[in-house]
Amino acid sequence: MNHVSPTSHRRVRRRGLLAGAVAAGLLLTGCGGGTSNEDAVADDGSVDLSKVTLIVGDQRSSSVRALLEAADLADTPYDIEWKEFTSGPPMLESINAGAVHVGLVGNTPPLFAAAAQGQFKMVQAVTFSGKGDAILVPKGSPIESVADLAGKDVGVAVGSSANYNLLAQLGEAGVGYDEIEVKNLQPADALAAFTSGSLDAWAVWDPFTSQAVIDEGARVLVDGEELVNGYNFQVASDEAIDDTATAAALEDYLARVTEAQLWSGEHQQEWADVWAEQTGLTPEVTLAAAKQRPVTIVPIDEEVIASEQEMADAFTENGLLPESVDVADYFSDAFNDVTATQQSPTAGAAR
Repeated sequence: MNHVSPTSHRRVRRRGLLAGAVAAGLLLTGCGGGTSNEDAVADDGSVDLSKVTLIVGDQRSSSVRALLEAADLADTPYDIEWKEFTSGPPMLESINAGAVHVGLVGNTPPLFAAAAQGQFKMVQAVTFSGKGDAILVPKGSPIESVADLAGKDVGVAVGSSANYNLLAQLGEAGVGYDEIEVKNLQPADALAAFTSGSLDAWAVWDPFTSQAVIDEGARVLVDGEELVNGYNFQVASDEAIDDTATAAALEDYLARVTEAQLWSGEHQQEWADVWAEQTGLTPEVTLAAAKQRPVTIVPIDEEVIASEQEMADAFTENGLLPESVDVADYFSDAFNDVTATQQSPTAGAAR
């Protein structure tokens, strides 16, 4: 991964604004509560999973709930309460607040949550490569390179994986992050702005990338295949990990998710059909997205941590995080053995 050159203009002002925004976002969700499953633990320490409720955050655009159902892995011995979010940052806010036990997010939201001293750990990792992370321009746009984005209006969900891809691509092109006009928009709002001509470019992830290309004629200016790590993480609250009964359910859940992710890589058409039903997108769009997301399960190890640390440092150097973050404090390898047992020598290989 390439290093992103820092910019200096307006850094102090931006740091102050973002520090407040990051902290406020986590505080707004409240303190949560009622998520413990201590009644499921017997006097001898054994856990009755039938008495456990695991609260799982989900994103409709990449639904783990639909994935488990498609892979025939949704019949859990514990109850799952699903909570839907538009993207990773608001999900992390709820995880930090104790309102959600675990959820899947991209490679960037945990960095912003860590900067706000969140109470969570990244406990499972998968990479889909970075091909689905793209900067799009409208059909007929005169923009031909990332360098042409200087002075342009660019939509992105701040704190999302697309935010880092945008930052990294600008750095590669020698364009400062503060040389573009960033419009902080969630995908639905960004799509509307993009199609109406209010944005010059849009940094986003699949399946929105494929949707814009197929349905709206958007052009991929550049994708992140050679530049970003493509990681997605299952993030669990410290409270969930420390609670004996919840941790037992979490262990089973992570094993199921890992198996389902590998299944999706090997059964792209089947997954695309279910994904389309879940999202309301066309099967053509979801199949295109599935083909751009080769599945590789990776252990939580020094390589993963180092890659995320480089990202965090780039955000800090560009004034997008208020201060440096030691990301190693927000990882746990306690579930590596659980996820490793779901893999075969060829499962999940990138194609």
